[in-house]
Amino acid sequence: MTVVSEPIIRKKLSDEVFARLKTMIETGELQAGDDMPSERELMERYGVGRPAIREAMQALAGKGLVEISQGERAKVLRITAESIIRQVDLPAKLMLSGSSDSLEHLKNARIFFERGMIREAAVKATPEHIAELRTLLDRQKANLGDADAFIEADMDFHQCIARISGNPIFAAVSGAMLGWLKSYHTEMLIWTGRENVTLAEHEEIIRAIEKGNADQAEKVMIKHLERSRALYTLKGQKSPQSTASTQP
Repeated sequence: MTVVSEPIIRKKLSDEVFARLKTMIETGELQAGDDMPSERELMERYGVGRPAIREAMQALAGKGLVEISQGERAKVLRITAESIIRQVDLPAKLMLSGSSDSLEHLKNARIFFERGMIREAAVKATPEHIAELRTLLDRQKANLGDADAFIEADMDFHQCIARISGNPIFAAVSGAMLGWLKSYHTEMLIWTGRENVTLAEHEEIIRAIEKGNADQAEKVMIKHLERSRALYTLKGQKSPQSTASTQP
């Protein structure tokens, strides 16, 4: 019988500390909101130096398990859909920043996703939800001429639609996709002549949701997103609309 040699890999001390602390969180020994033990306590408990403890803590923070604040003990974080998705934020942005294909895939995914969200909203929206959407639309109108504030209100409008579903994963995915588009692929600063079109389309969306008409809501959302998708381009590139008239 042939014996396959498998070398024993010596773990870094910080990796071992990380594994033990992670187990404490996974088993509930440390729960969301709890303070982590102090560096001194951990050094004495595990018989290791401060560098190993700090590396382990940084690794836990990188996984979204703890929050480290200057001058305070690290705290165990509550795991949410948003915190989980946030872990892929940087890799996603790096992937999107260098690939026009990835950008197109994201834009297609957003349209596919929001078609479902708008149908959910048309079925589940309450008068309170409609009022919130109208408040956000009023905020957009009030910020005409301020591109950053206008875009922020635009993103909040779409996230509100996702929240109407009652599913926090939908809301987290919506926020992530909107953030990736805004951060790395946007010509949305060239809003001249388009802001009022956006406002009119948002008004149409609200009316369709208010009527509970899922088919109509989906139709107006697709029209809205298909028009606006050309505003998102890789930095340094020009969208088709940017070389033409400012009117869509």
